[in-house]
Amino acid sequence: MALDNKLAEYKIAVIGLGYVGLPLAVEFGKQYQVLGFDIDQKRIASLKQGYDVTKETSEDEIRSAIKLSFSYDQEELKKYNVFIITVPTPIDQFKVPDLKPLLKATAMIGSVLKNGDIVIYESTVYPGCTEEDCVPVLEKTSGLVFNRDFYCGYSPERINPGDKVNTLTKIVKVTSGSTPEIADIVDGLYSSIIVAGTHKAASLKVAEASKAIENAQRDVNISFVNELALIFDRMGIDTNDVLTAAATKWNFLRYSPGLVGGHCIGVDPYYLSYKAEALGYYPQVILSGRRVNDMMSTFITNKVIKLLIKNDHTINKSRALILGITFKENSTDIRNTKAVDIYRELIEFGVKVDVFDPNANAEDVMEEYGVRMISNIEGKYDAIIVAVSHAEFRELDYNALKSSANSVIFDIKSFLPRSIVNARL
Repeated sequence: MALDNKLAEYKIAVIGLGYVGLPLAVEFGKQYQVLGFDIDQKRIASLKQGYDVTKETSEDEIRSAIKLSFSYDQEELKKYNVFIITVPTPIDQFKVPDLKPLLKATAMIGSVLKNGDIVIYESTVYPGCTEEDCVPVLEKTSGLVFNRDFYCGYSPERINPGDKVNTLTKIVKVTSGSTPEIADIVDGLYSSIIVAGTHKAASLKVAEASKAIENAQRDVNISFVNELALIFDRMGIDTNDVLTAAATKWNFLRYSPGLVGGHCIGVDPYYLSYKAEALGYYPQVILSGRRVNDMMSTFITNKVIKLLIKNDHTINKSRALILGITFKENSTDIRNTKAVDIYRELIEFGVKVDVFDPNANAEDVMEEYGVRMISNIEGKYDAIIVAVSHAEFRELDYNALKSSANSVIFDIKSFLPRSIVNARL
């Protein structure tokens, strides 16, 4: 049977409808019979109305997927033969991979698995996780045998929250399968929706590793410029001036200093290092980069406190405003945001802190971090920290927000006019 004819037989269930799963379900739902599945009943109810709370997918885009339906009923999964798992893979408080959501979703799929079914993972994992951790769960819960009765694929997600240019279909997709035939099928499925094309990796493990190193590389590069920011601060040199000068050379890689949070860059290196350590190798470069990036919130907080003292403010009577709590600009995503670390450290110094972010969901921020955001900026502040470069923050009257001429403005993202800020990274 020709591959195109075989692909037409597949009915796809996308498990987890967050920043990764929903756009995927929408694109597949334009061509294939697709079920968008999530255990969050509120999420399913809103998606049935065409509303995406993350604001990553519009109502028109959801409605355009004419073959897409939504459900939280596990019984519905029995009607499908391709399962794409896109659930979160976070780290715990000890920086150790937390596979509980992934393995729970895997067990659920195992309970409905049938002969010939394919399970594709998009969640970021360490190399070998699919075959070593997930497949045994699928075999145990289904009673089926891997690569005889059912098969697996791995295609790492490359969604960039808030990016309206580099969207799902415009980014090359890495694919893989547990047998050569399945690799062709998985690649064929993704090729049918990815305009930018696909790259068929040599194995599941290679595809898993490619995702892990993408973000580890970016993390290390950012840690380098963050370390430069720490050094140049002591020298009284503006880091961005240095980077601008250095970037005049054709082969200089221009990265910017800042907070490194989110669901990928601040997490994925720990997955890679965890697997390396399990094999007896202790990474030096990867973990040193993580240490530098994790300490940036402390550096920023201490810098703000020093500037307040220098400008004759009493710390435990000072008021500070943090602008932005999402992990990146023009996004609603608050996962692993490092702006929260600045908030907590300022509180420990006795500073009264307000947080304002027009993009973040206040209920989610309260539930996840215990931080109550303000809905409008009405006060005057001794310190203003621009943590996220949301477009809305360019329009603020910063002089009107200052309690006095001695108020401190720290522009972490270096996107405000230099003339109005006291410090920036």
